[in-house]
Amino acid sequence: MRLPVCRKQATSIMAKHSKAIPGRMQRVADQIQRDLAEIIAYELKDPRVSMMTITEVQVTPDYAHAKVFFTMLADDADSIKNTVQGLSKAAGFIRAQLGRRLTIHTLPELHFVHDTSTARGIELSRLIDEANATRARDADES
Repeated sequence: MRLPVCRKQATSIMAKHSKAIPGRMQRVADQIQRDLAEIIAYELKDPRVSMMTITEVQVTPDYAHAKVFFTMLADDADSIKNTVQGLSKAAGFIRAQLGRRLTIHTLPELHFVHDTSTARGIELSRLIDEANATRARDADES
């Protein structure tokens, strides 16, 4: 491999290299998701945060921010509110623990968001089952 002659060539080689890594942002988001799950389950002692699953992490291209989507076993409004408050309060601690595990230049600021897709999926499944049952009854009557 030929070494770059000037600084401009060096930066263009680095830029080509960083774009040549496919899916890096997704791999970083997946690693953050795995690490956050462990940190929250085993190291976070806040009683407001319990029985939750991290469903997805979305990282901005500059790695400055990360949206952390989570679901809970207890899906009532008070539990969700308390969990979001607990996670927001512990975000500094969680981020510090994450910094010990990750080796990336910029450690993202964490933003916790309750994921309603599971509840919506369950509701849609219930509606489909109802429609199929009604359809089956109508077919039996004819």
